[in-house]
Amino acid sequence: MNNPTNPPINDPQLMLKLARYRMPFGKYANTLLIDLPEPYVVWFANKGFPKGELGELLGIVHEIKINGLEYLFEPLRTK
Repeated sequence: MNNPTNPPINDPQLMLKLARYRMPFGKYANTLLIDLPEPYVVWFANKGFPKGELGELLGIVHEIKINGLEYLFEPLRTK
């Protein structure tokens, strides 16, 4: 997967995956990753992201959120 320090905003398939992936556990279980509150994603960044695909996707969401690029998710939201 891509390096989270360089968000893959040019990869439409990965962006769609981010827009559809739901948090599988915890306080925000079943919440779309793109809708997780920034403080929660930052907390994960400080504690360490989970291993595997979820951790990689959370890392990308973190970079997008802290760099003020959340507007990139708007076209991907279902109405």
